[in-house]
Amino acid sequence: MGLKNRLWRSATWENMADDKGHLTERLRAVYHALARGGVGTIITGYAFVLEEEQPNPGMMGIYDDSFIPEYRELTSAVHAEGANIVMQIVYGGSTTGFKVGDRDIMGPSEVPHPSQGVVPREMNRDDIARVVEAFAQAGRRCKAAGFDGVQLHGAHGYLLSQFLSPYFNRRTDEYGGTIHDRARIIYEVLAAVRAAVGPDYPVFIKMHCTDHWDEHGLSVEDSLQVALELERRGITGIEFSGGNPDSTNYPGKAPIRNKIIAEEKQSYFASETAQIAKRLTVPVISVGGHRSPTRMKELLNTTDIGYFAMSRTLLSEPELVNRWQRGDFGRPRCVSCGKCWDAAGNICILDREKKGSDDN
Repeated sequence: MGLKNRLWRSATWENMADDKGHLTERLRAVYHALARGGVGTIITGYAFVLEEEQPNPGMMGIYDDSFIPEYRELTSAVHAEGANIVMQIVYGGSTTGFKVGDRDIMGPSEVPHPSQGVVPREMNRDDIARVVEAFAQAGRRCKAAGFDGVQLHGAHGYLLSQFLSPYFNRRTDEYGGTIHDRARIIYEVLAAVRAAVGPDYPVFIKMHCTDHWDEHGLSVEDSLQVALELERRGITGIEFSGGNPDSTNYPGKAPIRNKIIAEEKQSYFASETAQIAKRLTVPVISVGGHRSPTRMKELLNTTDIGYFAMSRTLLSEPELVNRWQRGDFGRPRCVSCGKCWDAAGNICILDREKKGSDDN
């Protein structure tokens, strides 16, 4: 996959798709703006792989072939602007508050979600096989729709990352126990997606460098072992985020992640990611509080991290990369206030306030 620069837009839930997960004009406009704004590669907001398993409203879907034509139009438009676009695909599990009484919510073990309170049904082997196949078919659709690659969502407390977590995964069968047994479903998903898309199509994963969750979470060494095995099994590249949302001390948790304008507070997962990257040969993408081109260049030159992904920064200022390339390295418009999220669509609060002013 050719890239025009080392900057990626990390997957961001826009909350702008329709009730079935199909594109809206508003959501198309988000991607067109990102493509025009200069970022090399866009990773879409997460798309659900089974129709009945939607963890949040307004998500994109990829659960049947009806999505292929509209996504083909989207990828063509992004490519016309010189950018790449990769689709992130997900099974949510118990990290959800959306229609929880109306759905069969599954997880690795029947344990309550620490913050959501949702108790999933423990998956049996048939359930696991069905989810694995759903990921494979989603990957096939991504390729057919012209996406430059597909990214498995194995982070942030969704199902694949729950299997890695000692808190969520208390199984005693072949899918629980040691780190590689807890990762077994991820290895199976990768193998199934690879079989569906072929050996050369880019398949990425987003996972944690660490959960920052004491004995309940994934350690840096655990993450390294999984990453090495994914590398051996044919992963194209790995984006490292971090911190289970339910831990109390990880750098990505609000309010810690808010107000990260000071350079020493930026790039808050880079240290652990660099520890892992030096042991890998596949490309490593770092996400988490990147704001300064100077800081990213320093990391590029002193670590084995090769690429940098941003989320809220580009949500607020999709033209940021073009601005940087013009030599304007002033602070990003985003002040990391954490107020992007809204039931009417996840946009920068500055744009929401401007729209309200314009409407008046």
